[in-house]
Amino acid sequence: MAETRHIQLPIVAEEAKGENGSATDRVMTKLGFGKHKRWTCIFLCTIFLLCGQSVALLLGRLYFDKGGKSKWLATLVQFAGFPVLIPFYFISWPKLLTANSSGTASKQPSVLKLGLVYVTFGLILAGNGFLNSVGMQYLPVSTVTLISASQLAFNAFFSYFLNSQKFTPFIINSLVLLTISSVLLVFHDDSSRLAGVSRGEYAAGFICTIFGTAGAGLLFALQQLALRKLLLKGQKFKVVFDLVIGQTLTASIVILVGLFASGEWKWFNGEMEEYGLGKFSYIMVLLWTAICWMVFTIGAVGLVLEVSALFCNAISTLGLPIVPIIAVFVFNDKMDGIKVISMVLAIWGFISYVYQQYLDDYKPKIEKTSKTSEACSST
Repeated sequence: MAETRHIQLPIVAEEAKGENGSATDRVMTKLGFGKHKRWTCIFLCTIFLLCGQSVALLLGRLYFDKGGKSKWLATLVQFAGFPVLIPFYFISWPKLLTANSSGTASKQPSVLKLGLVYVTFGLILAGNGFLNSVGMQYLPVSTVTLISASQLAFNAFFSYFLNSQKFTPFIINSLVLLTISSVLLVFHDDSSRLAGVSRGEYAAGFICTIFGTAGAGLLFALQQLALRKLLLKGQKFKVVFDLVIGQTLTASIVILVGLFASGEWKWFNGEMEEYGLGKFSYIMVLLWTAICWMVFTIGAVGLVLEVSALFCNAISTLGLPIVPIIAVFVFNDKMDGIKVISMVLAIWGFISYVYQQYLDDYKPKIEKTSKTSEACSST
């Protein structure tokens, strides 16, 4: 996969820096910061993604577990946290975290094109969020998390057509294992169902989670395509904020319309009064769920920008064991044999993918060393 196009994004940026880099970039490179800032960005985005994802999923389950009933409200908090990003939008520190800051002035995409991208992504995001909320309402959080592992397989499928993703034996092995880990949950024992959830509701939650996961895989592949073809004209990390705010604003508007059209907004006061942890905790659960999803979104889009959509999904899968294990203690979820096998297969699939990434990074170094040795011997 070292030859695939999605890996070329940072390489092109580095070449642009060499030819057109600003004085600041040259100074930072001399100080040793330039060659590390991309990995600093990747590390920070990874932390944002894993922490945001884990906490947001647990808080989402807590909302329903303690008396929350509105799927539209549970979906809205997944996107409504975007205003917290606005103050950071004008801060200059993100410029230090990008590996794509060339000094060239290129023609920017039209407002119409950008608007179309944001609206399209926002609609997909809104649909995925609602489907995931249905799954979270009817399924244990551990089951939702394990099903979500198949997002890597869906993303690889869509990336093959949209981003020329290449498949190696290790990638194929990873995708097969992740698919099997999700299919196993279809044969899960009914005793794992939440109290008060019927067989039909459990099936609906399972199907909605699968479709939501597939939609998320498609969205990541589309984001990678848009970032490379359309949004990276200026090659600024600021484009991450543009994309996140644009798509989450659209998704929030769509979900707000659904919330009022469904009449679930009338439940707000009643839910707050009857919430098992009290009014203040009710508000805090919704508030921190919104913030954590924004942290996750920033990390996810940042990884798509710096590496690839498939890499972003692999890192998301890395957080797979965290939520089910915590859910056993917090929500008394059952961790039976099928779930354990599903988790092991998903982790195995992730390791297989990471090993392929290691080979992709290692092979060019070996080739470069070989060429250097041959050049020295010939002289």
